[in-house]
Amino acid sequence: MRLTTKGRFAVTALLDLAMQRSAHPVTLAEISQRQQISLSYLEQLFAKLRQRALVDSVRGPGGGYCLARDMAEVSIAEIILAVDEPMDSTQCSGKENCHNDKKCMTHDLWIKLNDLIFDHLGAITLKQLVDDQRARQAKQSGVVPMLDMRKVMPERGVMAEREHSVYPA
Repeated sequence: MRLTTKGRFAVTALLDLAMQRSAHPVTLAEISQRQQISLSYLEQLFAKLRQRALVDSVRGPGGGYCLARDMAEVSIAEIILAVDEPMDSTQCSGKENCHNDKKCMTHDLWIKLNDLIFDHLGAITLKQLVDDQRARQAKQSGVVPMLDMRKVMPERGVMAEREHSVYPA
């Protein structure tokens, strides 16, 4: 599979944007500086990402970009396809003219590989990448993330918390 810098940079830039958790739009200049990606290249990528409704742009002072959808709903495959990056392992770009204008003997093998890659990248969300990156950063910094027991034991709820509170309700 030929995944060029276009697809890689689009995923990296959206991951950076999602990692900021900012109430304010993030500028491409900030992403460019953090990720060492050319600002003009990011402008081209974000124009396509905006056309595909993956990001929203805010104009004017304090403007920039923010995610258009919840990051749990955005797959990596969708990001790559949004910037017109083909996900193709075949030599003929799927045209079946790889060997003397006919389908080569291994064409179906490469088509199946394309399907596996697409399914894999389609099953990974931007949120999963953010969560993985945050866990990696926490591990490197020696900080242990706190466990929110409300998420682990939702059946207990607020009433159970009040019952065991030191303070009267």
